[in-house]
Amino acid sequence: MQTQPVKEATDKYEPGGNFKTVIGKTTYEVSVFFNKASKVSLEDKIKRLIRQDVKNGDF
Repeated sequence: MQTQPVKEATDKYEPGGNFKTVIGKTTYEVSVFFNKASKVSLEDKIKRLIRQDVKNGDF
């Protein structure tokens, strides 16, 4: 199944990179964008994800 990406106002976002990953027999192509107006740093986001994983026991 092919899906089309959702178009958004790209002037608000800065490209962060692209990568591909294979899970089973499916290849996923992922594009990462960062909101230029965000008040939260990348470090804060990563810390929040780590805290959630520890809280949920997903490590």
